[in-house]
Amino acid sequence: MASYLDELYAHQEWADAEHWRAFEAHPVALADKAICERLLHIHQVQYGFLWITEQGITGPRTSGFAFKKLGDFPAIADLKEYARRYHAAAGESLRGLDPVKLEEMVEAPWFTPPVKLSRRHALTQAAMHSHYHRGQNATRLRELGGVPPMTDFIIWLRIGQPAAEWG
Repeated sequence: MASYLDELYAHQEWADAEHWRAFEAHPVALADKAICERLLHIHQVQYGFLWITEQGITGPRTSGFAFKKLGDFPAIADLKEYARRYHAAAGESLRGLDPVKLEEMVEAPWFTPPVKLSRRHALTQAAMHSHYHRGQNATRLRELGGVPPMTDFIIWLRIGQPAAEWG
């Protein structure tokens, strides 16, 4: 049986892919500064939480988290590939976590003072954060004349928990 986090992360990848496909179907969306900046923010925060949850598992940190700018992605397809790589890495990371490791404390250093929380809570935060910003992007897509995909968790369950289709 899949763990709750496995389900949240499978849903997260599916929902991210559905949004990317909707934006690609309505090209004006991928020219919209607000959507693109939020996509960068969503995926960068996902990587950030992956980075903090791997502390103590992958060895000592040798550097800080590398924050990105939209200019680091010459084409929007590069940002999409960044998202796809995150989901592959997150899946691999989740497979390596047992109940003890999930309850170990990690630190989110970008807060002042840094926030200490369990790996489980950090991973939950990353999934919830992504969901929040996908909602903002769905609203913006509708404002631009597009049709946002229905990506609620319950819809994903209803349709049989499909895997992500990045297209």
